[in-house]
Amino acid sequence: MQKKKRILLKVGSNTLTKETDNISRGKIEDIANQIAKLKDSCEFVIVSSGAIAVAKQFVKLESKQSEVFVKQALASIGQPHLMRIYQEIFREYGLLSSQCLLSYLDFKKSESKTNIVNTINVLAHNNYIPIINENDTVATDEIQFGDNDKLAALTAVLLEVDLLIIATNTHGIYTKESFQDKHPQTILEVGDFDALKNEVVRSRSSHGSGGMKSKIEAVSLSRNAKIETWIVNGLEDNFITNALENKVPFTKIK
Repeated sequence: MQKKKRILLKVGSNTLTKETDNISRGKIEDIANQIAKLKDSCEFVIVSSGAIAVAKQFVKLESKQSEVFVKQALASIGQPHLMRIYQEIFREYGLLSSQCLLSYLDFKKSESKTNIVNTINVLAHNNYIPIINENDTVATDEIQFGDNDKLAALTAVLLEVDLLIIATNTHGIYTKESFQDKHPQTILEVGDFDALKNEVVRSRSSHGSGGMKSKIEAVSLSRNAKIETWIVNGLEDNFITNALENKVPFTKIK
């Protein structure tokens, strides 16, 4: 039996909302449809943002606490709703899913790392797709700085995946000059990683907390582990299969 290619897919809030104020069920259907088509050859692990965005659809919290604590509370409310949406839609496509909440402390303890790997391997062996998010109620790093980009890279390295796909709202990384001229041109393949850092424009998405800078920092982690990383436009339909078939522009970093 041929070994399946293990892909870690990171989906940010901006992708899941399709740049609106609501989680897009259509986008999750698009992801499920693609995974269903690829399930015989590929094994997926998903790192998903979106818990805070889901909660904002239902509630408006009042508090005198710092904004980050309000966001942690929103994440607590939104996480089960987000998982319910994933599970309902994935089930329609014949896919099984599970929730895994991780924190950065988990990546600093050898026993925790072993437990993560063993658990996810059991899930994958039984055809469950792990859907991972940071445990936002006890940690604030991704809420403030990274929109799960770093978490995705650390998880990819720990699981020794074959490919890390970061879905964002651009066709990969654009050259700085073309972006500033308002005619964005994608850097298709990265040979000089240090030079790439100089091309990155400091920007943040409307819902996410990352932007391209946090993605480059994440890629540096996966690249050090010799994991190929693609930065693709997750707003497009069939963004995974189209990238695999080289039908769309995206940035490939080896």
